[in-house]
Amino acid sequence: MKLVQLKHFPLLLIAAFLITLQSCREFQQPTVIATADQYDSKVYHEWNQTFLTIERYARGYRPGPAPRALGYLGLSAYECVVPGMPNNNSMRSLYSELELPTLPANTEIYWPAAVNASYALLMERFFFHMENDYPDLYGSIAQTYQRVHAQHANEASTELLERSEQWGRDVAAAIYEWETKDVKGHNAFLNAQPQEYTPPTGPGLWYDFRGQRGMFPYWGEVRTFAISETDKLARKPIPYSENPNSLFYDQAEEVYKTVKFINENGNDPQAFDQKWLGEFWSDDLLNLTFSPPPRLLAIADQIDQIEDIDLATAAELYAKLGMALHDNGVSVWHSKYYYNVERPDTYIRRVLAAQYPDAADWVSNLNNPLTGVNGLSPAFPAYPSGHSGFGGAGAKILSSFFEFNSKHPGTYTFTDQCHLGRSEFLGMPRTYRSMAEVGEEDAYSRIPLGVHYRMDCDEGLRLGEIAAQRVLELPWKK
Repeated sequence: MKLVQLKHFPLLLIAAFLITLQSCREFQQPTVIATADQYDSKVYHEWNQTFLTIERYARGYRPGPAPRALGYLGLSAYECVVPGMPNNNSMRSLYSELELPTLPANTEIYWPAAVNASYALLMERFFFHMENDYPDLYGSIAQTYQRVHAQHANEASTELLERSEQWGRDVAAAIYEWETKDVKGHNAFLNAQPQEYTPPTGPGLWYDFRGQRGMFPYWGEVRTFAISETDKLARKPIPYSENPNSLFYDQAEEVYKTVKFINENGNDPQAFDQKWLGEFWSDDLLNLTFSPPPRLLAIADQIDQIEDIDLATAAELYAKLGMALHDNGVSVWHSKYYYNVERPDTYIRRVLAAQYPDAADWVSNLNNPLTGVNGLSPAFPAYPSGHSGFGGAGAKILSSFFEFNSKHPGTYTFTDQCHLGRSEFLGMPRTYRSMAEVGEEDAYSRIPLGVHYRMDCDEGLRLGEIAAQRVLELPWKK
């Protein structure tokens, strides 16, 4: 009997060991899931640069569709990452038609990979026309995705990477489905200057002296993220008048004299600075630079790199920035076509020529170095200024992230190098002491360029700040 017991003793030990091992497994602590703030924001930098490169050549994307795309791209990436941001809310409950997938609890996601997949899917859908217009640029979307994917493949398991990218695609597909329901905004870039639109006529009302049709006359009807219907309408402009003693005349005279001073005093430091300022912020021309709204993305991307922000911060930053820029575009364009204020160029040539004979041939300083056409004027009404609104919206969002904190108490010194090395225009870097200064200079630059009155700039700046404020007031935090 004892011999039998000794014979089976090793088997009993093995069985006991297996039971103990299984028990340990059953009571093992769950896998710790990394939150989004444990990752860097490099994936955003990759996609920001790709967006800025493609949008530069995207016909029909300026001025409204570009910030609209940024709004949806930013919101989608945020919704991909927000399950890994314990202190943040999803925005899903704010929009009745938005049906987002839900990530099961305790699901491990490699958050940068979800962002990468989200951007790749939406960029191809927003810029589908580039496949025919610029195949190489369109191909850069897939190249960016593959480049970032390869980096992530060295940092995450195959299973985790596949699950994370699928999550990103699922969120992006839902965001895109919601985007298509905005009938006025969806693919509106394909008909930027609708033939059926006829602008009103009369004293002080906008018309294009080159015979162009108005760009995006219905953009004020596009869906917004945060602003109300009341927010969309600018304050009344200065009453139109041709009286030399009127405020309206004074504002036109300021534009006329500023441009004249620049053109006649090229070696004067003040004249040079005014010319530099106007060209540095212009970004008006297709194929030359990215457009004015993404200019604020270019600035944000530079600061992102300087401050080395984490993925969670970047997700919130680029969602807020894109949504604020978009909402500003809707409110400004709604107001432009509501008031239909004449541009300075036609008013100066028609009205100021009685007092200043050379004004009869006056043109703006907006020149196209690619085509050689000079004295351009945007093909939409003057009041309020879109540049100014985008500057105001972007500057306020950036201020909310990078100013009034322990590192930057109330100020932020920053040198904008986004046009560094350009030779077609004065693109040398300019330095700013605060985000407010960035927005204000963006706004004021339209006067020395000769395309806006001061009232356009002041009111545009105010509307942009309102758009940003409304976005900031959304329930981002728990």
